[in-house]
Amino acid sequence: MAKKERNLYLTNVPLKEAIDHYIDSVKSVFAGFSVEMVLVSESHNRKTSRPVFAEISAPHYNAAAMDGIAINAEDSYGASETNPIHLKKAKHYQVINTGAPLKSEYNAVVMIEDVVEVDHKTVEIRQAASPWQHVRPVGEDIVKGELILPENHIIRPQDIGALLSGGVGEVEVFSQMSVGIIPTGSEITELKNPLPEGKIIESNSKMFRALLHTYGVVGKTYAIVKDDPEIIRQSIRSAVVENDMVVVNAGSSAGTKDYTVDVLREMGTVYTHGVAIKPGKPVILAEVEGKPVVGIPGYPVSAYVVFDQIIRPLVYAFRDEASTKVETLKATLVRRIVSSLKHEEFIRVKLGKVDDRWIVTPLNRGAGVTMSLVRADGILRIPQATEGYEKGTEVEVELSRPLEALSNTLVSIGSHDLVMDLLANELHKFKCNLTLSSSHVGSMGGIISMKQKECHLAPIHLLDENTGEYNESYTKKYFAGEKMCLIKLVKRSQGLMVQPGNPKRLTTLTDLSREEIMMVNRQKGAGTRILLDHLLQKTGIKPETIEGYQREMTTHMAVAAAIKTGTADCGMGVESAAKAMELDFIPIAWEDYDLLLRKELMETEEIQKLLEVIRHNSFKQQIEALGGYDCSETGVVKNI
Repeated sequence: MAKKERNLYLTNVPLKEAIDHYIDSVKSVFAGFSVEMVLVSESHNRKTSRPVFAEISAPHYNAAAMDGIAINAEDSYGASETNPIHLKKAKHYQVINTGAPLKSEYNAVVMIEDVVEVDHKTVEIRQAASPWQHVRPVGEDIVKGELILPENHIIRPQDIGALLSGGVGEVEVFSQMSVGIIPTGSEITELKNPLPEGKIIESNSKMFRALLHTYGVVGKTYAIVKDDPEIIRQSIRSAVVENDMVVVNAGSSAGTKDYTVDVLREMGTVYTHGVAIKPGKPVILAEVEGKPVVGIPGYPVSAYVVFDQIIRPLVYAFRDEASTKVETLKATLVRRIVSSLKHEEFIRVKLGKVDDRWIVTPLNRGAGVTMSLVRADGILRIPQATEGYEKGTEVEVELSRPLEALSNTLVSIGSHDLVMDLLANELHKFKCNLTLSSSHVGSMGGIISMKQKECHLAPIHLLDENTGEYNESYTKKYFAGEKMCLIKLVKRSQGLMVQPGNPKRLTTLTDLSREEIMMVNRQKGAGTRILLDHLLQKTGIKPETIEGYQREMTTHMAVAAAIKTGTADCGMGVESAAKAMELDFIPIAWEDYDLLLRKELMETEEIQKLLEVIRHNSFKQQIEALGGYDCSETGVVKNI
């Protein structure tokens, strides 16, 4: 390349327009990312490429929840203060520590505090034990087949613990995005002591690599390249082969030694050279061999602003992820700021709270003042075509030091169903940047939480015994005078889950009263428990005649796990849970499983995203594949 003339072809494209056009142009040729299996222990900050389900239950055996003695509960019946019972070691009990497995002949633990030692082989107890007291049943924490992590989930330290507890040793993740960083300039050098005169310490590439790490990206730094077009070309060619994206730092402006844009025009396509921002105007957005290549100005503040405002959104866009939201705070400006009409300007500011009022003070605006970045509490944007802000103006600041973590979570408290797991996964899968947090306390627990405004959604399935209808009468009763909505989710089949092959030959609920039958129940307030009690009353069966009626689980999958592991013969639950645990199922009734929420939330972005996912055909198909569901009304909204 001949010695270049001064480059005067800088444009002034608005920031959003430049980014949107660049993403649309480059994504059409961008190759995307492969998947790989990694050890769970090495998976921190990686993104799941598919949902991850538990391989085993946790605990995978019935475990003591207390230090004490393991007994058969029947051996303690009748014990009281006036009628203590003596138990013999080995014959009636076994000393057990917290977490130890229960032998098959024992079904309860008596706390050591409630045990009186008579001699080294005899103990005395003065209170009867109930079956399964102080026992952690199989699947109390995690049930085999339960969703642990959804697709497109960034793995956190606590997720690693859950995966391992669920028997998952390896997880499939997307390959990490790699960004090559090429520092250029004959005047820059690595840190040396003494520093040669006329040399500047190269620091931007290290800052870039750290920023990339916060985005979950691998930054690969290359050796400093002199201001020589041929050497720049060779370095870009190597970096393009080895990375998914390349950043060339410095040499992007209009000086006589700024060769980057000309090299990129020869090697590929330059979409934009010059964006209407200050600092950071001389940015280059290009593509070489299907890879995005971005030229960034060398001044540290310009470099940081371009990285934060352009590279960060590009990284998330190329990974098909919603960019993290920036925390903002409204504050009062204590000094007038004048700005050029030509650019969107980014001012580093300090924040402080005085008399319960937030105030904002501008810092030095120079593009090379690195310490303004270090000292800044946030960034104040001044839009293009705006002359600035007067003193006393209330402005919005993008925070560099968050006051508290942003929350983008829909909180769901109420009844449990596998459909809620699918819904959580789909919200991630469709890249809504929305998380569904579910807590399983039963339908009535959901009603109470909604009444106390502790949640956004309450999944419920509550039968009105008088009308035979679900959910509406309860909503009218507990929210009289309030505007509520029900989002119809599914109709589902409820029945008896029984062991494979139905060895006890159960056919109807009347079989529950047989002496040899041991059931497991849902907790009080659960819609399934309410339905069971209603049906038992209709058939004339008294709950106290049913063995195991008082043993409670908080989810359908936990009930299924108890049956699967043989600690119960049957339990009331949904067909999908029986199918997931490979149990037989005796259908008894269909019911409506709906999402209750306040009408005022219906027009929010989060609920609209939720509705979009619920109404999508792929979501309905996944539900119906579970078995025992009817999606004919899924997504219908009823105002109450």
